[in-house]
Amino acid sequence: MAQVRIQAAASFRLDDIYRYTRDRWGVQQADRYITELFATFDRIASHGTASRPIPAAFGVEGYFFRHERHFVYWRYLSDGAIGIVTILHERMHQIDRLREDFGLAKS
Repeated sequence: MAQVRIQAAASFRLDDIYRYTRDRWGVQQADRYITELFATFDRIASHGTASRPIPAAFGVEGYFFRHERHFVYWRYLSDGAIGIVTILHERMHQIDRLREDFGLAKS
């Protein structure tokens, strides 16, 4: 099975998600949600998580899936590993944040 690597922007977003969830609903809920996210990351390689290609309008190559109120964006890395690029809340402006987190300048 392919190795999963959490990239810098995704790591930052995971920290934010944890803190927000902990502050709003408590440690137990924050732990549960983060654990669920990591479980979905592990299921990408086995196709246990249904992913779709990122729309061309976003200007990046990769895939995404929804987990509760977040969209997880990922791509295959040059060595075949799975790179979790970012995790964005459904209320965030997806195109701008995604392009930033993929390392692309705003257009």
